[in-house]
Amino acid sequence: MTSRFHERRRRPWRARACTGLLLLLAACKGDSLPKARVLPEPPPTHAEGCENTSADPGRVTLHRLNRAEYDATVRDLLGDTTRPARDFPADDHGYGFDNNADVLSLSPLLLEKYATAAEKLVENAWAQGTVRTCTLDATNPEPCARDILSRFARRAWRRPVTPEEVDRLLGALTLAKRHGDPPEAGVKLALRTVLVSPHFLFRVEKDPQATSLSPHRLDAFELASRLSYFLWSSMPDEALLQAAEQGQLSTPEQLEAQVRRMLADPKAQALVSNFAGQWLFTRALASAEPDPMLYGTFNEDLRQAMRQETELVFQEFLTGDHKLRDLLDAPFTYVNDALAAHYGLPLPGSATPKRVDLSAHPERQGIFGHGSLLTVTSNPDRTSPVQRGVWVLEQLLCSAPPPPPPNVEGLPPPVNPLMTMKERMALHRSLPQCQGCHRMMDPLGLALENYDPIGRWRLNEVSGAPVDATGDLPDGAVLNGGADMRRFVKEDPKLPACITEHLLTYALGRGMSEADACVVREISASAEASGGRLVDYILAIVLSDSFTSRRGDTEAQTP
Repeated sequence: MTSRFHERRRRPWRARACTGLLLLLAACKGDSLPKARVLPEPPPTHAEGCENTSADPGRVTLHRLNRAEYDATVRDLLGDTTRPARDFPADDHGYGFDNNADVLSLSPLLLEKYATAAEKLVENAWAQGTVRTCTLDATNPEPCARDILSRFARRAWRRPVTPEEVDRLLGALTLAKRHGDPPEAGVKLALRTVLVSPHFLFRVEKDPQATSLSPHRLDAFELASRLSYFLWSSMPDEALLQAAEQGQLSTPEQLEAQVRRMLADPKAQALVSNFAGQWLFTRALASAEPDPMLYGTFNEDLRQAMRQETELVFQEFLTGDHKLRDLLDAPFTYVNDALAAHYGLPLPGSATPKRVDLSAHPERQGIFGHGSLLTVTSNPDRTSPVQRGVWVLEQLLCSAPPPPPPNVEGLPPPVNPLMTMKERMALHRSLPQCQGCHRMMDPLGLALENYDPIGRWRLNEVSGAPVDATGDLPDGAVLNGGADMRRFVKEDPKLPACITEHLLTYALGRGMSEADACVVREISASAEASGGRLVDYILAIVLSDSFTSRRGDTEAQTP
């Protein structure tokens, strides 16, 4: 079994303040957040078996913007589309996502990158007039500088700023004058200071008492940021900021209206790229390298078409009226001519993806028929029932097996070159240390054996041996190919809660623990009762205590 699947779900180390963070916090010591309205407590709701469980919204570590969030934020703040975060160190992953606050550390190198990016961003924005709201008076620049900095810091820090905070920023004017520089040099320096402040680089959520375990409601601006980074991977827009300022995020109806407005915005594409891209593994397609000697038809155009297919299908589930569980057997997909030919489907007559009906091609229905997923869960030279089975268990049923014991990677050498993959996997399970885990994951992967390592339909393996796409489950049932596997997973009662767990993990930026089990069940039950669409899951999360509240931590460190 490959270890990268277990790496995706590993429990992350708990991030602690590093030297760079302390320097940033020290630079902004004394900054204060204005008081804001908090949400009223909703009536308690409980899933079956959770009636006597006290609500614990948990705690999210001080949350650094990851690379995708940084780029989206400067895009919306400054109109900058150069994606400066591409030059930043790669973000680590925790619980399957790269927005997990516990693993988003801050290194000295990243601090240098932030400073360099801030300088370039400010110079470009100043040249284009993006941040200039008035003309600086060389003899009395402070009134205009105050207006520029007040407006910019409010948006960049995603909350109102205090007069004292603006006064500190205006100190850059004095510094510029002392060195004989014009006022605009001081304003630019102050703008750069805003962009390297922890109030910009982090999503700050304050606890009245850092070590208290008593839940408290987020203030309106903290909630606005949670909402915008969940749905857009970016900062709140002006409408959301004004709603926070006016106390219009305090009822379920107001929150629902914002969610529906935001999902209709093109920026909700971030959910497709960043949530689905990691949950459905389309991001991993970029690094897939099928053996060119065996699978030479795989090329960059096909890679792009596969990624677009899965993203467009998920996008339709985001905006359409489909139940989320129907993602497993959706009777439609999006293909261009190249991908249609690869699949053996009628050509849509287009180089760009077109929506096509799959009623006559049931083997392609649902995500298990997508070349993107089938390719990233294969080895370069052969399929991998283990990787495919583990993907199903982890991403759809949340029943991940433990990591494999050491020195058991790969398959035993086949005794006959004409052996089917199923026969090889039987040899693998003959190892005593492998039997337990493989009894469940192998059948799921074997049911997809009609798909080769680049997602083409096949009846024979590379060796010429006929494909055996039957998987024998531990209870004696047999999955006879992909259609049986789709039904098996779709009918599994663990599916709604598992989808919820992944969405909630992404929405909060923290992993789920045993304490969250009842919350996950309640959210999934609410979503299914409301229709079971993706929007129903999103709304159930946003209206939950876990999203609108937080608590302190007995281990919290104070300076």
